[in-house]
Amino acid sequence: MIPFGQRLALAVSQKKNPVCVGIDPRAGSLPESLKPKSGASLESIVESIENFSLEIIDAVADLVPIVKPQSAFFEELGPLGLVALHRIVRYASQRGVLVVMDAKRGDIGTTAVAYANAYLGSGAPGTVAYSPWGADALTINPYLGADTLEPFTQRCASSGSGVFVLVKTSNPGSSFLQDQRLEDGRTVSETVADEVESLSFATRGALGYGDIGAVVGATYPRQLEAMRARMPSTWILIPGYGAQGGSAQDVKLGLDARGLGAIVNSSRGIIFAYEQSRYEASRWTESVRKATLEMIEALS
Repeated sequence: MIPFGQRLALAVSQKKNPVCVGIDPRAGSLPESLKPKSGASLESIVESIENFSLEIIDAVADLVPIVKPQSAFFEELGPLGLVALHRIVRYASQRGVLVVMDAKRGDIGTTAVAYANAYLGSGAPGTVAYSPWGADALTINPYLGADTLEPFTQRCASSGSGVFVLVKTSNPGSSFLQDQRLEDGRTVSETVADEVESLSFATRGALGYGDIGAVVGATYPRQLEAMRARMPSTWILIPGYGAQGGSAQDVKLGLDARGLGAIVNSSRGIIFAYEQSRYEASRWTESVRKATLEMIEALS
């Protein structure tokens, strides 16, 4: 299988944009046609959320290179929610869209190996590139130490997958740990960034980017710009655009001159676009497409 970094570069180039649509469904925010009735069973709620997610994929599959399901919104629904998430991931792959599972896993030893084997690999059953979840990439948490990364990077190498390592996250409290300065003068986030760049450099493809990515939030544009320079071989997943306050000008700091090197996530601003009057349409999925096309234009 073609390595993830190269597949992502091809997908971004083919779709001519770096937009990543986050699939973060909440039952209370679904459109009226899908919203569960008061007192609905858990089975009915899960069915509504699954149908909503599948329709989101149908609405954007021809527009964007990648989607990002947030596992927490399915985990809170229990086993039925996880079955729905599995079907959503498989459906996105069938529609030709790359999938990064946003699960922020991170552990050591055999536990990390198990997480990596569970999530990473979108190949056919019976091949080394197969995994039960079937994701092309996974978000991971490095803050147990550098040894937490090794099982994931080894799995990436064997299965053609990728990871996005939390480096500088978009939440207001990220400075509590990530901005702390160490004895060598680097911050914690800079230390993680240097490790990620080293790992990604070793897997660079023809377009200059490797398979080991970083998460850097749009809510800290100066740091995003610095991290782009610090990690020239690294794909950056940029959360924080739109609803969290990051602007198009902010996120462009994470892109190179070719429009490569980063994917920019928007969740609420796209999947719940029908709640905004400026995206009014006869069908809610048309609002989703309008919001996606607007974001593509803003980042062009």
